[in-house]
Amino acid sequence: MADSRDTVSVSILDKEYLIACPPEEQSALLQSARYLDEKMREIRSSGKIHGLERIAVMAALNITHSLLQKDQAHNSGQETALRLATKVDQFLQEIS
Repeated sequence: MADSRDTVSVSILDKEYLIACPPEEQSALLQSARYLDEKMREIRSSGKIHGLERIAVMAALNITHSLLQKDQAHNSGQETALRLATKVDQFLQEIS
């Protein structure tokens, strides 16, 4: 089965990029590009970082940091739920 890909144009910091993307993923790609553009504009507007490459690296680091924090919070929540379920099971065994 052939991998069907269309070319999608995205704009990041007023520069156009053509990205090959399966049709079913185009909406997510466009949303990701808008998010990245927003983050890069925030960094550029701070005036502290100059140059497209540096702005892109800082945006990537900020986005990755945020993602890892959310992942750690999710994992922590799963661990808490597992510990709670274990305690509930132990309690139910004790009262039976």
